[in-house]
Amino acid sequence: MIEHNEIQIMTTEYNTFIRITEKVRDIVSNSKIKNGVVYVITAHTTTGIAVNEGLECLESDIHDLLSNLVPEDGNYAHARFLHSYGAMGNNPTGHLKSHLTGNHCVFPIADGTIRLGKAQEIYLCEFDGPQDRTVYITLMGE
Repeated sequence: MIEHNEIQIMTTEYNTFIRITEKVRDIVSNSKIKNGVVYVITAHTTTGIAVNEGLECLESDIHDLLSNLVPEDGNYAHARFLHSYGAMGNNPTGHLKSHLTGNHCVFPIADGTIRLGKAQEIYLCEFDGPQDRTVYITLMGE
């Protein structure tokens, strides 16, 4: 059996990490699937999905790491007029940061419960906000 769900989130900052663990947990617990896997996938190329411990100091460290790797004032080929879009490509750092974080995560479902590590949180990583964002939650199993 396969079930598809969505989470809609209006982000409020240009770069931010939003914990979505409880929303995913609720979808899994309300599902008919009792054993299988859950996929959490962002629908956007300037957002990421990450899994890590839910500490503000760690969130800050990850933000600083990504900012150092992909500085806002870098020289990017994407930061120019894009004829195919008819607009400026003003978000190269969002694309690059999302490439580094990845766009999905996968967890097992056992006995109707998502199996997370004790300290694991699931994050939607926003790198080009504020914007309206969609996260797909797909459950597969029995």
